[in-house]
Amino acid sequence: MSAPPAEGLVEQWESEQARLRQQVVEEDTEDWQRSPDFSGLERVGGVDLSFIKGDDVNACAQLVVLSYPDLEVMYEDSQMVTLMAPYIAGFLAFRETPFLLDALKRLEGNQPELLPQVVFVDGNGLFHYREFGLACHLGVLSGLPCVGVAKNLLQVQGVYKGEEHQSQIAALQKGGDSFPLTAASGKVLGKALRSSDKSSKPVYASVGHKISVDTAVRLTHSCCRYRVPEPIRQTSDPKAE
Repeated sequence: MSAPPAEGLVEQWESEQARLRQQVVEEDTEDWQRSPDFSGLERVGGVDLSFIKGDDVNACAQLVVLSYPDLEVMYEDSQMVTLMAPYIAGFLAFRETPFLLDALKRLEGNQPELLPQVVFVDGNGLFHYREFGLACHLGVLSGLPCVGVAKNLLQVQGVYKGEEHQSQIAALQKGGDSFPLTAASGKVLGKALRSSDKSSKPVYASVGHKISVDTAVRLTHSCCRYRVPEPIRQTSDPKAE
């Protein structure tokens, strides 16, 4: 039996992930991150790739930058793109990161003063099969602090959507409450966060780059008017739903 054509690609991508994983910084690096009210933080970004229904090749790559703490839109970039790399579970970043990086580079070239000080990514960071999700990939390649926020639980590294997980969710009483997503190894890969008093369904926040998990969770909560943090919510494009 011949090996599937993607096998060589998977090996190549695994090697690249392992190399880049070594560069991830899992602690606070900026002064504003250490401030109780994030004093000094003025611009928060959000990125997402939205697919047209029934089409997994053409997508809309989006970047928004919001003011902080007011969360008003300062900048928007929306581009239709064609994805060339195949979809392979666990390697989403190789499909999406180039287009999100392009959007950040356009902003840096045209209006550098609006470059975000932190980027929210619709997806996972360290909470990933090999501790290197989309938010880590984008963070390392852009050099910007990044936070991954996923709407659904990735069942990985011993974290499962079982009875214990459901009871932990039920115990989240108010917006800002969270509990750790602990791998079988004992490492905390992220946290489940009740992001709003109005929404009992949590989001899953994890470190992308240049931020600690506790700061990532606190910042995510501070950017939530509803369940999904505003920088990500503002990237939703009705044309691409």
